[in-house]
Amino acid sequence: MNQSIRRGSRGVRLATRRAFAIATALAGSVALSLAQAQSPVPGVLQPAGMTHAVASLEASGVQIYVCRRDAANQLTWTFQAPQADLYDASGQLVVRHGAGPSWEALDGSRITGKLMQHAANPDDSAAIPMLLLSSTNAGGPGLLSTVRYVQRLATHGGAAPAQACVHEGEEGRSPYLAEYVFLE
Repeated sequence: MNQSIRRGSRGVRLATRRAFAIATALAGSVALSLAQAQSPVPGVLQPAGMTHAVASLEASGVQIYVCRRDAANQLTWTFQAPQADLYDASGQLVVRHGAGPSWEALDGSRITGKLMQHAANPDDSAAIPMLLLSSTNAGGPGLLSTVRYVQRLATHGGAAPAQACVHEGEEGRSPYLAEYVFLE
């Protein structure tokens, strides 16, 4: 009887391992399908001339909004700054993104950006827009020192908070995800 229990538990472990392997393979193929299904970069977000990608990083962060009065003296959410960490394909933190906008790599190189073009994300119409920015070197040598353009692509989330702001000066933070491509 003990032997049949052992064989039964071994069978359960094998079945569990197989199920886990199948689930992992399916998750991988779904992720690959999603990546392949992602819309191509809109032409308006392609810089003129030849460029080369220095890095393509995944961002996770927030878009910060402040409650201010508009021209009609109504309280409304106004964009203030991004705050995000950018990771490479292995999950290592590589760059921090902040106000300006600015990007600072952990190696000390730093750039600032200026908006050139924007486009809605066709895969997520409720997300903040995708962007093309020109960049200016603002720091030392390193990963970002030769970057001339930054693309913010595959945006999800980040829009102004849905609830109305009621106190002037209050802050709202909206989580967002995006891919940042640094081009030279």
